[in-house]
Amino acid sequence: MSIAKKIDHTNIKRDATQEDIKKLCEEAREHEFHGVCVNPEWVSFCAKELGGSSVKVVVLIDPPMGLSSHEERVKMCEKVKKDGADELDIVINIVDLKYERYENILSDLKPVCEILPTKVIIGSGYLTDEEIKKASELVKEAGAVCVKTATFKDPLEEREAEEKAYHLKIMREAAPGLLIKASGNIRDYTKAKYMEEAGADIIGTSSGVEIVKEEQAHGVA
Repeated sequence: MSIAKKIDHTNIKRDATQEDIKKLCEEAREHEFHGVCVNPEWVSFCAKELGGSSVKVVVLIDPPMGLSSHEERVKMCEKVKKDGADELDIVINIVDLKYERYENILSDLKPVCEILPTKVIIGSGYLTDEEIKKASELVKEAGAVCVKTATFKDPLEEREAEEKAYHLKIMREAAPGLLIKASGNIRDYTKAKYMEEAGADIIGTSSGVEIVKEEQAHGVA
C-alpha cells in the first residue's frame, strides 16, 4: 500500500495564502492522502475544496504548548466542527503534564474527544521517556483515537530519526490500540518509510508530494 494513505498533508504556516491552501487540497485529492492539516481559519475553505473526496480535514488546535483555557479549547473545537473539520490535532497541556496535574489533563481532553475524532499532540521532544509513557496513557484514557509526537517548535523536530522512532515505540507500548502519528522534519521518503516501519500509522508532513514521488521512483505501487 502506498504511504500516501498515511499522510496528513500539512500547511500550518501563519502566512499561508488561500492559493497555498487551495494547492494543498488539490495535491491531497490527486494523491489521495489521508488528510490535510491546517489552522482553524482554513477549515471551512478546505471542507468545500475537498467535498466529495475521502480526504479528511484535520485542524491543529492550540499549538505549541496547549496553554489556552479549557473553555477556550472546547470553543475552538466546537467551531471547527461546525466549519466542517473531520479530525482534531490538539496539543496536550504540556505544563500540566510536567507538573503531573493528570486530572486536569483528563478533564480537559475528555470533552474534546467527544466533539470529533481526536489526535492528541504530546510534544514528545519536551518530555522524558517516562513522561511520554504517561502522556500516551492519559491520551488513551481520555478517549482519543491517536497520540501524536509533536508540532512546530517542538525540539524533537531537529533530533535524529532514531530518537523519534524510539519515542514511537514508547507510545505504542504505553497505549496499545491507539493510532500513532509521527511528525516533525519528515521531508523525504526515506524518513517517512523509517517512521512507518517504526510504528507510525499516520505521517504529518508538508512534503507529501515529494515523498510520494520518491516512493514511485522506488517502484512502490
